[in-house]
Amino acid sequence: MRLFILAAVLLAWLAGPAVAQTEADRTAVQGVITSQIEAFRADNAASAYSHAAPNVKAMFPSPDVFMEMVRSGYSAVYRPQSFEFGPLDQADGKWVQPVRLIGPDGQPKVALYVMEQQADGSWKIAGVHLLKGRGAAA
Repeated sequence: MRLFILAAVLLAWLAGPAVAQTEADRTAVQGVITSQIEAFRADNAASAYSHAAPNVKAMFPSPDVFMEMVRSGYSAVYRPQSFEFGPLDQADGKWVQPVRLIGPDGQPKVALYVMEQQADGSWKIAGVHLLKGRGAAA
């Protein structure tokens, strides 16, 4: 099922957005992701952790544990040289924001951010799937 979601999002990204969303949704989602990347760059674990959805916080119960997981397994997200957003889309009922990254090693990656809107209307990051990418981020 997870592979189906990733493939659907990647195909949708290549084909262009198929689901209408508001500019406010796009701006809010991209703002959360940008804020978390900036927090990673500053080694601000508390700020980075504040953007995680409850399911992520359940798996990584403290900012330090969360930060170590990102540092060791998601170097392209932790220290990107650059990044740019693809179109926000839906797959299997979930909002997914593709982000093209250039990792610290100079290699392109695509991060698929699964976003979850909270009861208060805010957006949180419910997961990130990192794929090898093509091309350079701006």
